Amino acid sequence: MSQARDWNERNAKIIEEFRANAGKVGGVFEGAPLLLLHHTGAKSGTERVTPVMYQAVGDAYAVFASKAGAPNHPAWYHNLVANPETRIEVGTDEVPVRARVATGEERERIWTTQKQRYPAFAAYEAKTARQIPVVVLDPLR
Repeated sequence: MSQARDWNERNAKIIEEFRANAGKVGGVFEGAPLLLLHHTGAKSGTERVTPVMYQAVGDAYAVFASKAGAPNHPAWYHNLVANPETRIEVGTDEVPVRARVATGEERERIWTTQKQRYPAFAAYEAKTARQIPVVVLDPLR
């Protein structure tokens, strides 16, 4: 079985559990803030859903394109850059959002907080030469 198929199957189970339990899941994400990120394929135009950890930043949500420290950005990052208007599921709420890549002081502040709260993110950073993007999902009013 391919690694991509393994991830797709794992994500499908997390998504099912998230929706069945009002946004709560067990396993490696138990107790972590998790949202379901909808994104449209930059090339395919296909809508996908990916579970990702988030950090509340005011009324916005920051997500992290860590890909567990892989050398390249996750597909969802490229999809959000190409198609920034999307939606997320947080708990039982569906929220329309616009994605933007955080830069400068904003990125550093959010990223530092994430590494302090969840040290695995510092380990992901140590594994890769790339700067891990911080994407802010601003709710659309």
